[in-house]
Amino acid sequence: MAKNDVKVLGAWPSTFVMRPRIALNIKSVNYEFLEETFGSKSELLLQSNPVHKKIPVLIHGDKPICESMIIVEYIDEVWTSGPSILPSDPYDRAIQRFWAAYVDEKWFAAMRGLRIAQGEERKAFLDQVTEGLALLEEAFGKCSKGKAFFGGDRIGLLDIAFGSLLGWLRVTEKVGKVKLLDEAKTPGLVKWAESFCADAAVKSIMPETEKLIEFSKLLMAQMKGAPPPKN
Repeated sequence: MAKNDVKVLGAWPSTFVMRPRIALNIKSVNYEFLEETFGSKSELLLQSNPVHKKIPVLIHGDKPICESMIIVEYIDEVWTSGPSILPSDPYDRAIQRFWAAYVDEKWFAAMRGLRIAQGEERKAFLDQVTEGLALLEEAFGKCSKGKAFFGGDRIGLLDIAFGSLLGWLRVTEKVGKVKLLDEAKTPGLVKWAESFCADAAVKSIMPETEKLIEFSKLLMAQMKGAPPPKN
């Protein structure tokens, strides 16, 4: 399929935009990445996602598909010639979807709160994040069956859902001076994170930590109506 038949509307810092890009890379699908300007929404985005008006959007031919994990599953179903992203076993698929939903609905929300909270509220978020990582460490042991990824030998649905958050996890660790992925407490996840970030489908699109930190400063300054920080 021609590159311009597949487009991804997104922005480089977005964890959610990373997901369809990783899935397309796994399937070796050429695509055009259309970068949205920070702070504004293009006419194409508004036309393609009139309900939520958010990135990412996959445009396949002239058909828009929205919501990151829905897009990932769509990619897996459409491009069947590449490696499978979802497990073939119905139970394994259900487990991966369960943990992917947990990551989005519970764990990521806690990590986002940890980045901005102070005092007792910050401690509460830190407890939620570390408890969640303990659960994901246990899930990794069960899902991976001793292999490199939640999906086994290859990156799967849960790897994409959780792995796309690693860039911002590193930002949280560095800015907040806290260790979240710990060799002593989450040895499986530490090794998994290294394997995930080194994978060919991920390596070229995983944002650098320092670059994300600078973007975060710019974002916070704009939210507060202040001028962006100077280096």
